[in-house]
Amino acid sequence: MNENLFASFITPMILGLPLATLIVMFPSLLFPTSNRLVNNRFISLQQWMLQLVSKQMMGIHNAKGQTWALMLMSLILFIGSTNLLGLLPHSFTPTTQLSMNLGMAIPLWAGAVVTGFRNKTKASLAHFLPQGTPTPLIPMLVVIETISLFIQPIALAVRLTANITAGHLLIHLIGGATLALMSISTTTALVTFTILVLLTILEFAVAMIQAYVFTLLVSLYLHDNT
Repeated sequence: MNENLFASFITPMILGLPLATLIVMFPSLLFPTSNRLVNNRFISLQQWMLQLVSKQMMGIHNAKGQTWALMLMSLILFIGSTNLLGLLPHSFTPTTQLSMNLGMAIPLWAGAVVTGFRNKTKASLAHFLPQGTPTPLIPMLVVIETISLFIQPIALAVRLTANITAGHLLIHLIGGATLALMSISTTTALVTFTILVLLTILEFAVAMIQAYVFTLLVSLYLHDNT
């Protein structure tokens, strides 16, 4: 079991070619557009959820910030759908890869920061030096604020990677323990299976919450710079 513990996090290959690109593109097929006058239940539910999230997330933004609405809604749909698909048996979760999460976090963070320096140069520079700072502490505070600024995309990526990876590892370990205990103690196996079911339900919630938290933090970075 220990040898295969991290097998689910290895990028799948076929004929020596990585399937990561196809897996990343697959969630877009789950959100079809409809040209009908009356939508079906799935598309109606999808549109209702998007409107609810967009009102809650974009209500704090001004006109410039609201131009990012389409990208932020696409981001939360992509992360949420890949997290949920990763809970299926024998599937691969792209968001367990730190490289992919950094690839999402760094461009979005950089775009928000560049927007802030372009539109609010003085306010953006003022974040590096809080008002009323004693003169001897100015160099140290500038360094600290600079480091905290560059830590933001790393924290975004690591948070998403750690939460999704930890959940998958727990499911794998408890599932393996349940199989091992079935031949030893049926009662203990039933207890661990109940824990496994509850943990799986929790992971469905974590998958959606992490998608929302990632997008919300990007939205807050954007709000601070517009």
